[in-house]
Amino acid sequence: MNRRTFLCGLTLGALAAPLAAKAQQAGKVYRIGFLRSGHPPEGYIEGLQQGLREQGYVPGQNVVIELRATDGSADPLPGLAEELVRSRVDVVLASAALAALAVKRTTVSVPVVFVGVFDPVGLGLVSSLARPGGNVTGLAANAADLAGKRLELLRVIVPRLRRVALLSHPANPTNSIQLKGAQAAARTLGVQLELVTIQGPGDFDAPAKAVRGADGLLQLESPLFVTYRARLAELAARSRLPAIFSQREYVEAGGLISYGTDFHDLYRRAGRYVDKILKGAKPADLPVEQPTKFDLVINLKTAKALGLTIPQSLLLRADEVIQ
Repeated sequence: MNRRTFLCGLTLGALAAPLAAKAQQAGKVYRIGFLRSGHPPEGYIEGLQQGLREQGYVPGQNVVIELRATDGSADPLPGLAEELVRSRVDVVLASAALAALAVKRTTVSVPVVFVGVFDPVGLGLVSSLARPGGNVTGLAANAADLAGKRLELLRVIVPRLRRVALLSHPANPTNSIQLKGAQAAARTLGVQLELVTIQGPGDFDAPAKAVRGADGLLQLESPLFVTYRARLAELAARSRLPAIFSQREYVEAGGLISYGTDFHDLYRRAGRYVDKILKGAKPADLPVEQPTKFDLVINLKTAKALGLTIPQSLLLRADEVIQ
């Protein structure tokens, strides 16, 4: 196993091993492979487990999650995908685009449920949203469409917003599509974007100089950034930049504000898709679904540290305010 790869299957499987062994004597124990570039936040796993419980499964008894994740690098993903397929899991849950593409290239027979992939048709994962075809389906995301909304929210906090540092991860296959969405929104709002590129896990010290002089910070969505969300929150705090992020985990790590898909809910819904497949449904016949829940989360402690006053109108709209 690559030393940069977390053996996360041990995290979820070993603790439940006695229960799983007992369940195997009584009946079928389903095995779900979970593949991701970057360690998934706890909320993702909790959401999946909740969705499975709602369908009558008991994690550790009649279903076991085999988690494989990297440190945020994409290179180990093909090997991990092959490992999961060889281990004969019943379903592979592919978290985000890099993992989904790695699994699709590995197998045409094992069912695959992706979660949080922007433009799965454009990436070649499915033939269409209504009729995916093949062995892949799942739950999409609309990352580019939210860029404009995030810039609007950042302007509410920083009325004189003119120059925004935009963190980009080019290795993410949806990066270019998201970038176009962010640039279109910036033109509409009259905001100048300064692109700051991060290539991999070793690059998070580099942006410190690049973001100087900016009025705010925005990031394109990427599993790499979620994995190192605490580093990004620290970068914004150290640079004294108001920053808006794509999901609540950044704000829980000390970021100022987030607006985006409720990924806990998305992974809960993925549990329903897994159940349908385990009961005999074919991925080709399961339409790709879109997010239906979005979160606005604000960290008042961070706002105070930055000397910012969050407008009351924004606080009233927030789904959660961290004091």
